[in-house]
Amino acid sequence: MNAMLVGADTLGNIPDVLQNYGITIHRHLSGRNSSHQRKVDRLPAGTELLILFTDFLGHNVMRHFRELAAEEKIRFIACRRSVCSLKQSLTGAGMCENPCAGCPQRASEKAGKRKR
Repeated sequence: MNAMLVGADTLGNIPDVLQNYGITIHRHLSGRNSSHQRKVDRLPAGTELLILFTDFLGHNVMRHFRELAAEEKIRFIACRRSVCSLKQSLTGAGMCENPCAGCPQRASEKAGKRKR
C-alpha cells in the first residue's frame, strides 16, 4: 500500500513502523515549508492512504488534504508524530502489524491489487 505523509520535518522510526504494516512511503511533505503549504489540486497518482501528523500541521493545511482524500475516496489517518500514536491509528483503521499469510486482511489486499 502506498501512503502519502503530510507533516513532520523528520520521520525517525516511522518508515520502519509503516513497513511492518506493509505500507511504503509514496511521498512525504513536511507541511512546514511554505511551498508545501500551497494548495495542491490533487494527491499524487498511486496514493492509497493519507497520513496526517497533526502536531506539525495547521488546521487549514490539514483540512485541505482531508478534502482531497475524500474527493478521491482515499482513506486517511490523522495522528500525532509518534510511533505509538501511529500504530494505534493504523490498528484502529483495521490494519495489522506483520500480517501472516493466512490473514483475511492480507487476502483482501491481494484481491484488490489483482482487480486493478
